[in-house]
Amino acid sequence: QVQPVESGGGSVRPGESLRISCSILNGTFGGLDIAWYRQASGRAREFVAVIGWNGNGAAVADPVKDRFKIWRDGGKKKVFLKMNNLKVDDTGVYYCSAGHTYLKVRGGEGEYWGQGTPVTVSE
Repeated sequence: QVQPVESGGGSVRPGESLRISCSILNGTFGGLDIAWYRQASGRAREFVAVIGWNGNGAAVADPVKDRFKIWRDGGKKKVFLKMNNLKVDDTGVYYCSAGHTYLKVRGGEGEYWGQGTPVTVSE
């Protein structure tokens, strides 16, 4: 079973940066489209960013597109999400989702989901 594994979450102050990553266990990293979603307490899960299996189709949600960046490193077999100028509203659990159909991964219907990594932004 393909298993995404997130890492790199933590606690930061507003204005600081954080880089989280997603690794793939038991699967072929290069063949998977991968997306980041986040969920704040009491709120629905929301799309953050997506990238295609070949590095194409990188897209970031409008509310954060000026601060977040997604890319993949085939050598390290990881997808990274760099988050700059973090705000309190960015607090939540960040999930990595992977699958073989870009539009499904982008739409929250990825076949595989990680357990999430928490990001807390507070004074």
